[in-house]
Amino acid sequence: MTINSKEKGKRGEREFALLCRDNGIKKARRGQQYSGIEGRDVVGLQGIHVEVKRAERINVEKALKQAEKDNQGEDMPIVAHRRNREEWKVTMRATDWLKLYKHWIEGRDAQ
Repeated sequence: MTINSKEKGKRGEREFALLCRDNGIKKARRGQQYSGIEGRDVVGLQGIHVEVKRAERINVEKALKQAEKDNQGEDMPIVAHRRNREEWKVTMRATDWLKLYKHWIEGRDAQ
C-alpha cells in the first residue's frame, strides 16, 4: 500500500515533533494543524524555523532554500529529514551551526 506524499509529510512532521518532545522540547508540535500557521512544519523550537522532509530522496539544498524563504529571516532555518529505517538528521547553514556551537561552548565553560 502506498501513502501519498501529503500524508507522508504530515506523518514526518508528527514524528519529528515527537522526537523533539522526547528530547525535552515539550512545546514542539506540528505547525500546520494548529491555527493555520503557514510555513512552519514544526513549532515550539524557539529561534528555529523547521522544514521537515520525510522521503527516500530529498534535495537538501532546495529544502534549505525553502526553509530560508518561508522563514523570512526571523529565525535560524533548518531541515529535519530522514529516510525509511534511518534516524533523523538536521541540515543547516554552517554559520548557524557555528553560532549554536559557540553558544553551547560558552554555556559549558561558564559551569
